[in-house]
Amino acid sequence: MSLNKLNQLYLAVVMDHADHPHHKHELGDATQSVELHNVSCGDYIRVFIKTKANRVAKISFTGNGCTISQASASMMTDALTNLEISEAIKSCDAFFQLAMGNSISNEAKKVLGDAEILGSLAEFPARIKCATLAWHAAKEALKGEAK
Repeated sequence: MSLNKLNQLYLAVVMDHADHPHHKHELGDATQSVELHNVSCGDYIRVFIKTKANRVAKISFTGNGCTISQASASMMTDALTNLEISEAIKSCDAFFQLAMGNSISNEAKKVLGDAEILGSLAEFPARIKCATLAWHAAKEALKGEAK
């Protein structure tokens, strides 16, 4: 696939998640919620998690921010839903590695789903905080659920 087509695919996936975010709502029966702010640009995200039987039964988010932060939060909800808590935490860590430009396993890429496309952000250090904000909130909430 040519570089131009890859860029178009990247833009299409990111814009679709930003314009039509998945699971963007408050979760009234959440067992944990964490709100984080990116003071450098004004993004803020609140992640809601409901666990059941040591799994992420439901996950959602609210907040406002740039296209990258909103798209990444949407992708994060898709990636972490139904994972065991420990696997969800590992997936957050894998995303952090990917966002920093480090390689991750093919298995981790598969779990991340659409979020894998954000690995190219390592070329834009100022955007890494935008992309990882929701994932940091999710990891913090998940650590509150870990047994």
